Amino acid sequence: MSGAMIFIKEDLKISDVQVEILAGILNICALVGSLAAGRTSDYIGRRYTIVLASIIFLIGAVLMGYAPNYAILMTGRCTAGVGVGFALMIAPVYSAEISSPSTRGFLTSLPELCISFGILLGYTSNYLFGKLTLRLGWRMMLGVAAVPSLALAVGILKMPESPRWLVLEGRLKEAKKTLLLISNSEEEAESRFHDIKIAAGIDPDCFEEVVKTPNIHHGQGVWKDLFIRPTPAVRRILIAAIGIHFFEHATGIEAVVLYSPRIFHKAGVISKNKLLLATVGVGLTKTTFILIATVFLDKVGRRRLLLTSTAGLVVSLSGLGFALTMVELNPGERLVWALCLSIIFTYLYVAFFSIGLGPITWVYSSEIFPLRLRAQGASIGVAVNRLMNAIVSMSFISIYKAITIGGAFFMFAGVSLVAWWFFFFLLPETKGKSLEEIEILFTKNTRHENQGLEIQPTTSNSV
Repeated sequence: MSGAMIFIKEDLKISDVQVEILAGILNICALVGSLAAGRTSDYIGRRYTIVLASIIFLIGAVLMGYAPNYAILMTGRCTAGVGVGFALMIAPVYSAEISSPSTRGFLTSLPELCISFGILLGYTSNYLFGKLTLRLGWRMMLGVAAVPSLALAVGILKMPESPRWLVLEGRLKEAKKTLLLISNSEEEAESRFHDIKIAAGIDPDCFEEVVKTPNIHHGQGVWKDLFIRPTPAVRRILIAAIGIHFFEHATGIEAVVLYSPRIFHKAGVISKNKLLLATVGVGLTKTTFILIATVFLDKVGRRRLLLTSTAGLVVSLSGLGFALTMVELNPGERLVWALCLSIIFTYLYVAFFSIGLGPITWVYSSEIFPLRLRAQGASIGVAVNRLMNAIVSMSFISIYKAITIGGAFFMFAGVSLVAWWFFFFLLPETKGKSLEEIEILFTKNTRHENQGLEIQPTTSNSV
């Protein structure tokens, strides 16, 4: 959308306010989608929820590619937004639930890596389709998304269902069969199966193929356990999940990714081709450093990468704010050094974000909730994520017009500083822990008693 907006504004003759709404409406609709996805995935399973998300994506892409006017374009964007909400909630949860503790960080960060690769492909296709006619170019930029949507819908059917969801449904034979497929050894599969049964409230010595689970089915009662009568551990988990999703976008990533052509234009890059080419660099940087993060997540740990990343955001956002302020204070001059600094600090910001806060947000929030609360707990985090994304994307132009573009990035630097303190005090390390014992990390000055939601520690073999 970032590249397409340049051409949409010219072709459809829309205002800056309409551009902001077009950019941000996807995230408002994604908020709705993410909240619906939690309950949906508890009913139909993780895998078929991904299929549903793909179909919604497909419809949205076709509508945007066809769009003869602003109204149809908005309809397609809203439809795609619902798909985004479904996908952002279910992809990390599914990845976390099929992964073993030793590789969960790597595997759960893959959705974020692939999103970044998709953004890079989007930037690249924008550059190529930008050479077409004005009327056709931007429609191809948006409509081509139908191709990977179809591929995902077909491909996910070849994947196994989440064994944890199968256990919650009482389908123990299928869960055991899946665990044997996705575990490194039969012993690991047995250990994981044992822990999952305990988490679901099933006797670990039960060997029946199908059982009636004691926990409430299909997510009923989960909202009460999250908001009305949470245990101390669940309350801290909810605060951590909401906080990390809030700060992921409150630190300004959407402003940089979506409006990078405007940032580079403000810095002095005038040509449309050069603007699109510079945004390709943003996408390449994002993908490269998320790839690096996937390698280190299970070695260095979530917490250390997160704190390093956030400190880097403070420095790079301050540098970008300074460079853009210098450009604005000298409107009649072409300050090459300030232009270079703007581009360097933009890429540096994207690099620091992508090596920590970007992928870790999804890894962390998908692994910290107890089993029965995981799908709908994760959906709350995604809803906050999309809300903040929408607020930033729909207000950034207005903000920088009010306090200057340099001032906007100084503001994001201040938010990043607050984020660092939040992560330092409230987010414990989860590296190497099984999903069934992570809740213990959030239990502070309370007894580890089984309160219906409390997760028992796993055996040492499972770690």
